[in-house]
Amino acid sequence: MTDDDVMDDGTTHDGTDAANTAAVATAPAIVAVEDYPGGLRGCLEAILMAADQPQREEDFARVLGIDASLIGAALERMRDAYEITQRGFELRHTARGWQYASRAAYEPVVTAFVTGGQAARLSQAALEALAIIAYRQPVTRAQVAAIRGVNSDGVIRSLAVRGLIREQGVDPESRAALLVTAPLFLEYLGLDSLDDLPSLAPFLPDSAGDVAHDAASGSRH
Repeated sequence: MTDDDVMDDGTTHDGTDAANTAAVATAPAIVAVEDYPGGLRGCLEAILMAADQPQREEDFARVLGIDASLIGAALERMRDAYEITQRGFELRHTARGWQYASRAAYEPVVTAFVTGGQAARLSQAALEALAIIAYRQPVTRAQVAAIRGVNSDGVIRSLAVRGLIREQGVDPESRAALLVTAPLFLEYLGLDSLDDLPSLAPFLPDSAGDVAHDAASGSRH
């Protein structure tokens, strides 16, 4: 079956309703894919865009009420379709699940956009996220977002591209990647180790300092 074989309403050209034939018996669907524009593919794309970590077929199946094997097949068709159309992003499948990512070929473009040159200053949002990661590492993206009260995927990507943070290990409960500061972070601060890390409050905007204080308090009790 090709990507075009599934219509926007989730029905195949041979008349088979993909959503109905793939209903998950273990749990009712939280949403009905046929009620949304783009059907199954549209729902998968929306979830992937909102997710802050890779998602397994079972994760999609639990929400959509579609058998995990059919979810996997749909994701593979989407991946192939993105490849054919030469998009700037790809649907990447790893041991942790499925996730959107910029194609490696566009790394220079992405780096130029995110860094804006070596002299570019970090935004207040980036400073907040960096303070949280520095004082509470290892920490997940979701934990950073919870402390800041807003989605932080963009600023976390920016910090990673700048070489200030990196992923190290996986949270055993959520399977989310754990974030830590990179050696360059200490180099910029002129420190030998994280044990020498001073309070960042004097160097950050007021809101960032408050977040740093909260993060430090939570990690050093």
